[in-house]
Amino acid sequence: MLETSARLLRLLSLFQARRDWTGTELAERLGVTTRTVRNDVERLRELGYPVEARPGVAGGYRLGPGAALPPLLLDDDEAVAVALGLRIAAGGAVMGIEETSLSALAKLQSILPTRLRHRVESFASHALPVPARGPAVDAEVLTTLALACRDHLALRFDYEAHSATPTRRTTEPYRLVHRRQRWYLFAWDLERADWRTFRADRISPTGPPGPRFTPRPTPPDSEIATRVDSGVARAPWRYTARVIVHASADHVRARIPTPIEIEELAADRCAFEPGSDDPDRLALYLGMLEADFEVVDAPELAAALERVIARYRRAIDGGDRGVDRGTDRGADR
Repeated sequence: MLETSARLLRLLSLFQARRDWTGTELAERLGVTTRTVRNDVERLRELGYPVEARPGVAGGYRLGPGAALPPLLLDDDEAVAVALGLRIAAGGAVMGIEETSLSALAKLQSILPTRLRHRVESFASHALPVPARGPAVDAEVLTTLALACRDHLALRFDYEAHSATPTRRTTEPYRLVHRRQRWYLFAWDLERADWRTFRADRISPTGPPGPRFTPRPTPPDSEIATRVDSGVARAPWRYTARVIVHASADHVRARIPTPIEIEELAADRCAFEPGSDDPDRLALYLGMLEADFEVVDAPELAAALERVIARYRRAIDGGDRGVDRGTDRGADR
């Protein structure tokens, strides 16, 4: 009986973690047969939990609305992970949840055993928080995006493009991706009939999500993350340039923080097209390639490089004069 009760709690925990489950998936997670899953579902219904069953190939189980779930059960590592996650969330990555995160953290710490409380407090006392540099996202917007992804609900929203031009999009949302201090929505754009990546802080939903759509085949999560990175690297910057680098493509890839398409011209020569809203910043960025390079048809970048060269030349000339004066003073003595 004790084993059955523990399994029922585990089953409820799975229903909290994800909305829809097939009988086979639940059986694999619980280490039982699908017949045992059906019996456990019946026991949950007898206890008052509205577990819904859907027949057919795409069928399965889900916990219906209005279910009063038991208190969240956490093992030691899970409790510490939640506490640390709440402390990070209080740093302002998402607008409007800082105080809520601190309040939830205080409640959690009050019920933690002493050994776990010490682990959490040691992290808090020795970790230096760094304010988030990326744009904050409204918590309600982020929740709307997550629910639309989970429940396969179409989403319409106003979107401010990189150029500040407003557009209206109708999408099938699939994934939320957090990369480099920004949140992105990976979705199928119905008007453009293609996958698109949208910055969450530029999304303004025009109404509640819906209707429900049939999910289309999606790329693996690892490929989605790569696509988001590539989309960020190809953002419509104000200034772009074609740069030929006198080094191998692997040399350049190792020094670029984001994935970018690189054209191999020879074993020791390649080309790519970086971009920036500030040509001076792009000039400094290219200096970190640690290789000779040529700028092709980019007058703004060429002028920025001239300014950087002049600034560095003044720094060298000033240093040389200081050394000469010091040498002269030593000779006088």
